[in-house]
Amino acid sequence: MLEHLREKESRIIVGLMSGTSADGVDASIVRIKGHSRNSKIELIYHYHYEYSSEVKELIYRLFDLEKANIPLLSDMNFLLGEIFANVAIEAIKESGLPQGEIDLIASHGQTVFHSPYPKNLGEFKVSSTLQIGEGTVIAERTGITTICDFRVRDISVGGQGAPLVPFADWILFTSKEFNRGVLNIGGIANITILPRDADINDVLAFDTGPGNMVIDEIVRKISNGRLNFDKNGDIARKGIISNKLLEEFLSHPYFSLSPPKSTGREVFGRPFAMNLYERGKSLGLSDEDILATTTSLTAVTIANSISQFRIEELIIGGGGSYNSYLIERIKGLLPNVRIRTHEDFGIPNQAKEALAFAILANEVVFNSPNNVPNATGAKKRVILGKVIPGGRL
Repeated sequence: MLEHLREKESRIIVGLMSGTSADGVDASIVRIKGHSRNSKIELIYHYHYEYSSEVKELIYRLFDLEKANIPLLSDMNFLLGEIFANVAIEAIKESGLPQGEIDLIASHGQTVFHSPYPKNLGEFKVSSTLQIGEGTVIAERTGITTICDFRVRDISVGGQGAPLVPFADWILFTSKEFNRGVLNIGGIANITILPRDADINDVLAFDTGPGNMVIDEIVRKISNGRLNFDKNGDIARKGIISNKLLEEFLSHPYFSLSPPKSTGREVFGRPFAMNLYERGKSLGLSDEDILATTTSLTAVTIANSISQFRIEELIIGGGGSYNSYLIERIKGLLPNVRIRTHEDFGIPNQAKEALAFAILANEVVFNSPNNVPNATGAKKRVILGKVIPGGRL
């Protein structure tokens, strides 16, 4: 099905990503020559689509186990498929490329449930993850072969299905001179450790804990829903960090787990955030103090994770990279680490994850494994992604 793409000098792939913050869809249009370590990556265009308030509300209803239901889940799978297809079409149009020149769409989908630690169900121990945004709808609406549902194969071989971006980090950022860390601060923060001149088996990665997720929930709480995030960290900057509140929540068991480990909204979603907020109020803290402490929780858990390794240079991306107060806190906690951003490498901070799934899809073309067992805990390297032929084939 994909053999003809292997013969091309390069492939143009649209990567689509909607992260745990569920604020919208990023599309990265990427030209890739070669594959694996020999890949040459060119970001042609980045496009961001913001979900309407109605769609956000429906997605967040799926995150709430008391409000979610099977009919809503089924409907949202197809609705998001339509939205992802429209985003791909609009991104291609704005890039100026003819739609016929696009070889593949790589869609991560929207994670609505992530349960990577095995639990007993009947006779079996089961781990699971669920991303929605129906790939067949994307392929039909665009006419372009679509690769989707990347995480489930890794879980089927004993991995946690996350993080998957480290494979792309290895291709994009491995240095012959420095030990590097690549930090993505989305709803959840994750770090990729890239030793100098790393082989794929040298790469380590894991979720450090909350990125923007808890911060955003606190902002929604204190603004009565008027705000969805703390722009530049301006609200948190007005507060005073409570060491007592911080230490209490740093004792959460996730932070003491050893890699491989991954997490999500099931652990650090609204219930966690509201528990933190109410505890802060019981200590007599102002809203600004609570938000400053929450932001520090993200910074400290990131810094503690990075300090375990001999990292000389840290490359930061994701929506959290725009929170200047958060970045200042991370820099202060890592004084001996040189801090850079994805944009120093020509990649918009919000474009990297969508770009990463385009890179993963390119490996599927070559029948080449694209997971990182040291990151996910998988028992072996496998090819991630389900292929849905487009109307042109």
